[in-house]
Amino acid sequence: MDVLKKVPVKEQDPKTRAANFNEVCYGYSFEEAKQEASRCLQCKNPKCVAGCPVSINIPGFIKEIGNGNVEAAFQEISKYSALPAVCGRVCPQESQCEQRCIRGIKGEPVAIGKLERFAADWARENKIQPKKPNTVNGSKVAVIGAGPSGLTCAGDLAKLGYEVTIFEALHEPGGVLVYGIPEFRLPKNTVVKAEIENVKALGVKIETNVIIGKSITIDELIEEEGFDAVFIGSGAGLPKFMGIPGENANGVFSANEYLTRSNLMKAFDDSYDTPIIAGKKVAVVGSGNVAMDAARTALRLGAEVAIVYRRSEAELPARAEEVHHAKEEGVQFHTLSNPKEILVNENGWVSGMRCIRMELGEPDETGRRRPIEKKGSEFVLEADTVIMALGTSPNPLIASTTDGLDTNKYRCIIADEENGQTTKMGVFAGGDAVTGSATVILAMGAGKAAAKGINQYIQNK
Repeated sequence: MDVLKKVPVKEQDPKTRAANFNEVCYGYSFEEAKQEASRCLQCKNPKCVAGCPVSINIPGFIKEIGNGNVEAAFQEISKYSALPAVCGRVCPQESQCEQRCIRGIKGEPVAIGKLERFAADWARENKIQPKKPNTVNGSKVAVIGAGPSGLTCAGDLAKLGYEVTIFEALHEPGGVLVYGIPEFRLPKNTVVKAEIENVKALGVKIETNVIIGKSITIDELIEEEGFDAVFIGSGAGLPKFMGIPGENANGVFSANEYLTRSNLMKAFDDSYDTPIIAGKKVAVVGSGNVAMDAARTALRLGAEVAIVYRRSEAELPARAEEVHHAKEEGVQFHTLSNPKEILVNENGWVSGMRCIRMELGEPDETGRRRPIEKKGSEFVLEADTVIMALGTSPNPLIASTTDGLDTNKYRCIIADEENGQTTKMGVFAGGDAVTGSATVILAMGAGKAAAKGINQYIQNK
């Protein structure tokens, strides 16, 4: 065994998986997981923990896997995370815990994410659930949104003995885990539903089809329903567009709509009646993880797919693993290109996209080099479907129906980073509703911080 290299993980063949929605990565076997766990140096000052937004005891659970005690590994993870099987699949470990792994200085870091996934999958297959809380403290907390931030906050509060009810606007809980991330990256029936059941097993109640601001307001939850505190983890589901000509044409989607139709409404499954325009030639504008998800979904629905991004490949914000998988499957990349107009035929449908070549100039306020148009470099990209994957912002409904809840110029709720406290006493917020669209694990970290803040607020109260 070469301790400087990770134990490789088996995956579906690219050509095979490009035509199905089955999970790409197969994960570790028991022996592979033990072998990979043996690479961990068990540092006395583990830097990997500091790189984890939910502060999992990483050396602790890896040590248990190395000893062959997977149940103990799962229980150790469950002290910190409500969604280990999810995080093991979709967290950007390469820029968080694994980036700080000491083993990675002279070789490859320990595959922390794959080991977390292994422990969580093993527990699910062996019907092991997190330990339930022993006490109930009599206080009630309402959580808005059953996405990663809300589920994390609810789970942590339940462990502290709170009576927690999650109010979810959609007909299924899970948030972006069910409507945003595709089946081939995150299986819904096996993985997501099982993780949600684990949260419910802690005593958390989930009420679906409840739109806060329409069905009931936050003020009513506190004043009439008797909740001692409220956490807003409603995410950011309002899509952004470029404002270029032709965006209202038939065949133009936001990535949010496209993925929701495919994932939550099962448009990829022939046994469902959900309509979706697969397209023969699909252009995806953007280059984050959502853009990769949309592109790889369109590919599986039978289209030729091209990603259009105004910066160079070095600036791609998506996970390296997702970019690698997209390329393997046949997605084309048009970097240093920017759309100027969506061309529309006489019937009102997309007929192509006029783009212009870009070059990189001086760094902007984010530190990335600013893209500049190259004069005379316009070209037309063939397309009959365009998917805009340019990020999202929070829906203003909740803030607009809650007295004293302030937002910033981006419609994001203003909340303290340390404890999630908003400008309205007793109301906390975290995740994409506060930061705008970000990663699952950062939303979970915010939910965890807010749970601590809520506990302190109620105890002081």
